[in-house]
Amino acid sequence: MRPIKHIHGDKAPQWIGDGFYVKTLINHLDGDPDINYRHTDPFLLFDYGQPTTFAPNPHYQTKPHGIGQHPHKGFEAVTVAYAGEISHADSAGGRGDILAGDAQWMTTGRGITHEEFHSEAFGARGGLFSMVQLWVNLPSAHKLTAPRYQSIKRADMPMVTLTADSNHQTAIGTAAIIAGDWQGIKGAASTFTPINLWDIALHRAGATTLQLPDTHNVLLLVQEGEVLVNGTAISAGHLIQFAAPTQHRAEMAAEQVATHDRIELCLLAAHTDELAATPVKAPVKAPVKKTPVETSAKLLLLSGEPIGEPVAAHGPFVMNTKEELHQTLRDYQAGRFGQ
Repeated sequence: MRPIKHIHGDKAPQWIGDGFYVKTLINHLDGDPDINYRHTDPFLLFDYGQPTTFAPNPHYQTKPHGIGQHPHKGFEAVTVAYAGEISHADSAGGRGDILAGDAQWMTTGRGITHEEFHSEAFGARGGLFSMVQLWVNLPSAHKLTAPRYQSIKRADMPMVTLTADSNHQTAIGTAAIIAGDWQGIKGAASTFTPINLWDIALHRAGATTLQLPDTHNVLLLVQEGEVLVNGTAISAGHLIQFAAPTQHRAEMAAEQVATHDRIELCLLAAHTDELAATPVKAPVKAPVKKTPVETSAKLLLLSGEPIGEPVAAHGPFVMNTKEELHQTLRDYQAGRFGQ
């Protein structure tokens, strides 16, 4: 079983533009040697958009909430929508609306500018808004690849059933395979390196075990609810960073020996208290009966084969060397960005 190394979630939230209220749970620029990018490779950054309620925007057509044109280079930006809607547009011609349950996978490659705003429909009506965005590094061989936009609708994601460890006939949840491989079932997204991205929903009390390549770095977000992960209680808004693969496992991977690791998820039954009916004159305290109630949780699992290359980064640019980074900044300032 893969041990937990660190639980992220103590960062203060901040606004990105005026449409995204996020906690940055991991950041490749973090210098802490115990939790920096070396332990999360290929995942560079993870923004958790905690559920936020927006009032209807009376200026939704002329001043939508969000963030205007800004650049990126050298990685992939992935957004998963839980509530609300985003309209995306980029300089490579990629466009699309991301609805609840959808995802988008934007390869920035040699350079792209894009904007993200609340959709007109959501701006007009308002409501609950919650999304997450992660940055996935690109290996040096693909840093300058052509930008690409993948709009991944919920209906296009393969769905698998999660069963209870105690009884494989009992379904306790589902997983939407956004990217990667679930026991031979391929995810919807095309990736440059081996990556799993699974959107998990648990809807019934019980324990289930996830099988993962033990050469991957692994992260797990609890997006909603509370679960036991390898026996540790984790609540919404926290990102679990698991221990990195061991050198022994890396050597096995080099020899092309397929091995797997495990993560155990357990959703506990919630209860309400019911007072048993007793006569008013009874001298004893009325007994309390525990009654099970419905419970649920949502999680997002990320696992990826480490790229193992140096990173030189500044803001929205992620390259391999300082010279490449400096050239990127010069190109952007000179109007040659993305060429």
